[in-house]
Amino acid sequence: MAATGDAEETQLQEMEEEARMENEMDSDEEEGLGIENSDDEIDDSSEDEKENEAEIQRLEEQLSINAFDYNCHVDLIKLLRQEGELPRLRKARQKMSELFPLTEGPEIWLEYAQYSIGGMGLPGGMEKVRSIFERALTAVGLHMTKGATVWEAYREFENAILLLNAQLERIHTLFRRQLSIPLMDMDGTYAEYEEWSDQGVSDTVSQKYKGALKQMEKSKPYEETLMIAEPPKLAEYQTYIDYEQKEGDPARIQIIFERALSENCLVPDMWAKYTKYLDRQLKIKDLVLSSHDRAVRNCPWTMGLWKNYLLALERHGADHHTISDVFEKALNAGFIQATDYVNIWEAYLDYLRRRVDFKSSRELEELRAAFTRSLDYMKQDVEERFSESGDPSCTIMQVWAKIEALHCKNMQKARELWDSIMTKGNAKFANMWLEYYNLERSYGDALHCRKALHRAVQCTSDYPEHVCEVLLTFERVEGSLEDWDAAVQKTETRLNRVNEQRSKVTAKEAHVARQEEEKTEQRRRAKADKKNQKKGQKGSRPGDKRKAEDKDYEDEWGEESESGLFGRRAPPGRRQEPPGGKRGQQVAPATVWKTQEDDPELRKDDCSVFISNLAFTMDDPEKRLKKLFEPCGPVQSVRPVYAAKGFRGYCYVQFEGKASVLEALKMDRREVEGRPMFVSPCVDKNKNPDFKVFKYNTNLEKHKIFISGLPFSCTKEQLEELCKDNGTVKDIRLVTNRSGKPKGLAYVEFGDEAQASQAVLKLDGTVLQEHTLSVAISNPPRRNTADKPGFSRPVGAMMPRSMVYGSRGKGRTQLSLLPRSLHRQTGSESKAENGTAPKPTGGESGDAGNEAQAKPLSNSDFAKMLFKKCQHTTHLLFSLHATIFVSMQ
Repeated sequence: MAATGDAEETQLQEMEEEARMENEMDSDEEEGLGIENSDDEIDDSSEDEKENEAEIQRLEEQLSINAFDYNCHVDLIKLLRQEGELPRLRKARQKMSELFPLTEGPEIWLEYAQYSIGGMGLPGGMEKVRSIFERALTAVGLHMTKGATVWEAYREFENAILLLNAQLERIHTLFRRQLSIPLMDMDGTYAEYEEWSDQGVSDTVSQKYKGALKQMEKSKPYEETLMIAEPPKLAEYQTYIDYEQKEGDPARIQIIFERALSENCLVPDMWAKYTKYLDRQLKIKDLVLSSHDRAVRNCPWTMGLWKNYLLALERHGADHHTISDVFEKALNAGFIQATDYVNIWEAYLDYLRRRVDFKSSRELEELRAAFTRSLDYMKQDVEERFSESGDPSCTIMQVWAKIEALHCKNMQKARELWDSIMTKGNAKFANMWLEYYNLERSYGDALHCRKALHRAVQCTSDYPEHVCEVLLTFERVEGSLEDWDAAVQKTETRLNRVNEQRSKVTAKEAHVARQEEEKTEQRRRAKADKKNQKKGQKGSRPGDKRKAEDKDYEDEWGEESESGLFGRRAPPGRRQEPPGGKRGQQVAPATVWKTQEDDPELRKDDCSVFISNLAFTMDDPEKRLKKLFEPCGPVQSVRPVYAAKGFRGYCYVQFEGKASVLEALKMDRREVEGRPMFVSPCVDKNKNPDFKVFKYNTNLEKHKIFISGLPFSCTKEQLEELCKDNGTVKDIRLVTNRSGKPKGLAYVEFGDEAQASQAVLKLDGTVLQEHTLSVAISNPPRRNTADKPGFSRPVGAMMPRSMVYGSRGKGRTQLSLLPRSLHRQTGSESKAENGTAPKPTGGESGDAGNEAQAKPLSNSDFAKMLFKKCQHTTHLLFSLHATIFVSMQ
C-alpha cells in the first residue's frame, strides 16, 4: 500500500481509539457518581500510575537507541492506551507507522470504507467512497476466501444510495465483475444476482461465471489446505504461490503474495521473492517501489532487501536525493553481520559510479568522497562494533583502484590504494599480489609489473612457488637476459629459504613427537615396575599368573577408542566372560573370543555398528542392547567387551542386513541409563587409520543459533517455548558431556536464516531462571585437522582466503592458542555426516613405531602421534572460541 494509504488508515484507527477511550471514560464517570473511593484505592491507583510512567520512559529511551525494536513499539502503545495518554499515544503510533507498515487485509479496508461513508454528505464525498471501494477491490478483491465481503459491502453501499440516485447499472456492473472472479461461495452470489435482476442473467455473464467457477475449483484444494494449516502457514503459501505463478495471472499472483505476507510479514525470504517477481514481471513503478519500501520497513535487519530497494529506485529513475536517503536509512537499520555493511556500501558505490560520465568533475569528486567515507565507516563504526572489518580483502579499495586506472587513467592513485591494501595484512597472500600485477599489466607498464612481482616473491608466504613461476613467465615474455638472471636468482634464493623453514618446522615436530613417545614409554615401564614390586611383596599364589595375564591384556586392549576394532586376537587361553558371569569362572571353549581369521562369518563391518559410552554397571548388556536395537532390523549378534573387572562400556552390534545400520546410526546420543549412547560405524582402523566421526556441522550455519549461559535444569520443552515466537523451531540440541550432564549450551535450528537472525536480536541478553543468555548465529571455530597422508598444497592454484581464515575472515574470533608449528590449513570444507575419511594415497598404514624406525616420519605421522595429547586441548579451545564468538556479538 502506498504511504498515503498508510497515513489514512493510521488516522482512522486513531480516531476510533480516541472515541472508544472517551466512551470508556464517560462510562467510568457515570458509574462513579455518588460513590466515594477509599484512600487505599487512590493510593494503589497512584502507585500503578508511577510504575507505568517509569516503564513508559524506559521504553521511550530504548526506542531512542534502537528505533526498529518492534516489540518495544507495541508495549509502549499498550501502556499509553492504558494510561489514556492520547497525544503521546498518537505520537507513538505515528513513529511506528513510519517504520512498520500496516498489514493489508479485507478487514482494514472495510473499516476504512465504513469510516469514509460517514463523510459522503460532504462535497465530493460519494465519489471518494467509491474511490476507496475501488482501491479495496484492487488490493483484496481477489482474496478467494474474504474478498467477497468487500464486493458485498460495495453493493450494499450502492443499494443504500439507490433511492437518491437510481443507477441500477452500477449494481449490475458490480455483480458482473464479481462473478467473473473465482471466489468462494460463488453460487450464492450468482443466485442472488438472478433474484435481484429483473432481466435475468445474460449468456456472457453466465459464461464468465462458469469459467471463474472452474478456476475456483482448481484453487480450492490450496484454500482448504490453508484453512486447516497452523500459522504462519509458510510452506502452504509457498506451494500456492508456485501454483499461481505457473497459471501466470499477475493479479492473482500479487494477491496470494499479499496474503502470505499478511501472516509472514517478518520473513525476509518471502519479501525477496515478492519484490523479485514485481521487478522482473510487472515492472509497475508505484507498485514496485511501495512493495520494496514495505519490505525494508518490516525486515530492516536484512541487507539484501535494502540492496534490492536501491536497485529498484535506480531502475525506475528515482532522483539522487531519494536514493541517498534510502541508503542512509539502510546504514541505521542495524545489520547483524559486518559483511552486510560492506555489501550495502558496494551497492551504493556502484550506483554512484554508474551516474558518473567521467567528464564532469563534480560527480567524480562525489564518488571519490563516497569511497573515502566508506573506508572511514568500515574502520570507525563496523570494526568497533564487530571487532572485524568485514572486508579483510579490501574489495572496496580494489574496486576504487580499478575505477581510477580504467576510467580516470590515474595509475598513481591506484598504486597508492594498493599500497594501502598490502599494509592491511594482505602482503602475504599470493592472490592479492597477482590481482595487483594484473592491474599493472592492463593499465600500467612493464617496470611496475616487474616491481610488483619481485615484491610478491619476497613477501608471499602461502604460495611462494606460484608467484615465482609467474615472475619467470613474465621475464620470458618481456625481460632481457639481465632481467632473467635476476629473476632466477631471486626465486631460487626465496624457495631455498622457504624449504629451510619447512625443514626446521618438520624437525621440530619430529623432536616433540619423539619426546612425547619417550615419556609414554617411561610411564609404561614405571607402571610395570611398580606392579612387579607389589607382586614380590605379596608372594606367589595360585592363579597369580592368570591374573597377571588378564591385567596385561586389559592394559593393552582395555582403553580402546570409540571407533576401534573388535577383531583383535585375544591372548592365548583368554576366554571371554559371558554376560552376567563371575570373574574367574571358566567358560566353554565355544565362547573363546574369535577373530576374523578364526571365523570370517563372525565379523561383517558393513553390517555392524560400534556402541560406546555405556554404563559399566549395565546388567546383561547383550540382552539389553539386543532388545534396544531390534526395531532397527534383525540382530545377528551382540558382542559386549569385557575385562577382568567386568563390562568395559562398549560393544558391537551386528545386523543381518546393511539397511539396519542406517537406522541404528539414527539412535546416536539416545539416553540409556542416564548416559548418552554413542553409535558410530564399525570401521577397521588398520585399513583406515584416519577414520573419525563428528556428527555435527563445524561451519557457519545461518539458520541455526548457539545459546550459552543456560541453567543446567533447562529442558528442550522450555527452550522451544522460549524460541517458538521467532519462527519455526525444527530441532533443539542440548550439549552434554559423556556422562549426560548438561553444559549449559544449546543449538536451536530454525526454518530459515531470517528466523534465526530475528531470534538472535530478540533473545540475546534474555534472562531465563536468573541466567542471562548469550545468543549468536552458530559458527563454531575451525577445527584444525592434521595433514592427511598424500595431502599437498596446490602449487599452480590459489587457495581462497575464506578457506584459510573461515567465513568470518581473520578476526579476533579466529584466535588460536596452539603453537604455529601445529597449525594446519584445511583443504576442503568439514563434513557433517558419518563416513570414512579419504584413503591415504601413500598405501596402507602399518605399525607407526616400526615405520618410524625404518624411515623418517612425515608431518602426518607426527600429527597422529600428537592427536591423543592434543585432544583435550582441542575441546578446551572449541569452548573458548565459542565463548569469544558469543561475547563479540
